[in-house]
Amino acid sequence: MLDQKTLAYINMYAILGTLENLCELDPEARALMTNPKPIALAFDVKGGPKATITFAGGRVRVRPGIHKCDIKIPVGSCEKFNAVINGTATPVPVKGFRYISFLLKDFDALTKLLERYLRASEEDLADPVFFERSTTLMLYVIAVSLSQIGDYDEIGRFSAGYIPDGEVAFSIKNGPAATIHAKDHVLSTEKRYPENPRAIMEFESLELARALFDGKVNALACIGNGSIAMSGMINMIDNLNRILDRVALYLA
Repeated sequence: MLDQKTLAYINMYAILGTLENLCELDPEARALMTNPKPIALAFDVKGGPKATITFAGGRVRVRPGIHKCDIKIPVGSCEKFNAVINGTATPVPVKGFRYISFLLKDFDALTKLLERYLRASEEDLADPVFFERSTTLMLYVIAVSLSQIGDYDEIGRFSAGYIPDGEVAFSIKNGPAATIHAKDHVLSTEKRYPENPRAIMEFESLELARALFDGKVNALACIGNGSIAMSGMINMIDNLNRILDRVALYLA
């Protein structure tokens, strides 16, 4: 059974957080964010995550917490926020009604474009450029989800409790990378390669990473044949792998 609070944090920081990277990778996404003045949208989830998303000059930035905003959307629970993200509930802003057209047009189009990348069809993936962008975005979503599950999911917290302080590199060879920080058994993610990783998990290629993300190959077999390279502190990797097993359940 999925924990709704954990899922809410994943939806806020792993899913909506990847809008930042979508705009960096896709010209169509950047073209949607050509509003002349910055627009800041704050989601305030009761008992869950809070974040302010700023749209300006073809870029998106997601910051934890409620900051100065043009649009504010309170959500009564984690369950309701998850329903908003999966499209089965409609949020009502308490501030920023004059930006409704932005929410219904540009923001909606941006999130639908992200969904196309994250739930890519075989036809879309046949395009090499789309394939690379989609796989890159998936790596970032998974990397951020690892930290949310390690911090909020009961089983994930148990595994995080055995991870010593340090940085883990989570990457695709010659491709995108993320850093999983562990500090006092609390995890956080940065979308960059760590300067001094204590452990490394690296996929041999974009194609292998995609096959793993889509459940088409067995991770243990890939570790055995070396197409997933692992090095450094074994207990960091071992416990991170246990958390990684939970990611597929939340992202299904």
